Amino acid sequence: MSIQNLSTFDPFADAAGRDEGVQDGLVHIRIQQRNGRKTLTTVQGLSADYDLKKIVRACKKEFACNGTVVEHPEYGEVLQMQGDQRENICQFLTKVGLVKSEQIKVHGF
Repeated sequence: MSIQNLSTFDPFADAAGRDEGVQDGLVHIRIQQRNGRKTLTTVQGLSADYDLKKIVRACKKEFACNGTVVEHPEYGEVLQMQGDQRENICQFLTKVGLVKSEQIKVHGF
C-alpha cells in the first residue's frame, strides 16, 4: 500500500493561468484614507486596451482634482485620484461607455 495523496495535485494550478489583477472583469473603486481628512480614490481592473493616461486626464478635467496612473506590483496599473471621487468615477465610466454598471464594485465607508 503506497501513499499517493500529495503526488501530483496542485490546488493553485487554475489560479496561475488567469490574468493577474483582473477578477471576473470587475472594476474595483476604492477609497484610501491619507492624513487628516485627505483621501485617495483608486480604480483597479480597467482593461489594458484603454489608454489610462487619457482617462486620468479626462477625469482630472471633469472632477477638478489631481490624478495619476501608478504601477502596482499585484494589481497592475491603478488610477489614483485625489479626494472622494467614487460616485463621480462610477458615473463617468458608465457615461463614457468604458464599463457597464454591473461591472463596477465600489468599496469603502
